[in-house]
Amino acid sequence: MGFIPIFLEVSGRRCVVIGGGEVAVRKIEGLLEAGAEVTVIAPNVRSAIAKLVEGGRVIHIERPYRSGDIGGFVLAFAATDDRDLHRQLAAEAAELGILLNVADVPELCSFIAPAAVKQGALQVAISTGGASPAFAARLRRELESKFGVEYARVLEVLRAARTRLHSVEMEPAKRMKILKALADSALLDEIRIGNREGVERILATHLGGGATLGALGLDAAALGLSGRTAVTD
Repeated sequence: MGFIPIFLEVSGRRCVVIGGGEVAVRKIEGLLEAGAEVTVIAPNVRSAIAKLVEGGRVIHIERPYRSGDIGGFVLAFAATDDRDLHRQLAAEAAELGILLNVADVPELCSFIAPAAVKQGALQVAISTGGASPAFAARLRRELESKFGVEYARVLEVLRAARTRLHSVEMEPAKRMKILKALADSALLDEIRIGNREGVERILATHLGGGATLGALGLDAAALGLSGRTAVTD
């Protein structure tokens, strides 16, 4: 087995989960959070899935899996206890060119769903290559304490800065240099302590005097920023 880290765009794309148990619940929730169109195939499903079906967020095919059911989907997740079905799904997925994840059976997977730490647009993915999902989950818990809400907020500012720079005529190399300098600046630290003046000073330095938070379309209060000035020694 050989895996490379990759993030897939699944927003608005059809994905299927085979199985209706607790593992299926987690897979479905992750797909919905990413904006996927989700179908679940299982004769019975947990109440959490049933509520999503009732709310129109998930399509439920209420029967056992039938050969060819995964056709037309972008991603497939197998979350059952049926080993024979898992092997069948692996063969069908390979034939149809569909990416398949089989829970806890890495040798049948064409991709692994990593443990992930999330803060807004930030995602830190952790994988052990299928060796120990439990250890990957442990590492995720350890990292969660290291990435606070300030990481989500700094990415909102950096995204807005990037959008502004792309709206004006500029050499790509110069744009990249500015964005790198901004990312390497003390912006994260100033956001962490809630210092609005410090944030806007950094933005003005790198983007020009008119680059206030308001000019970038950002709400200072929503970013947790006040008028407090950073304390210096």
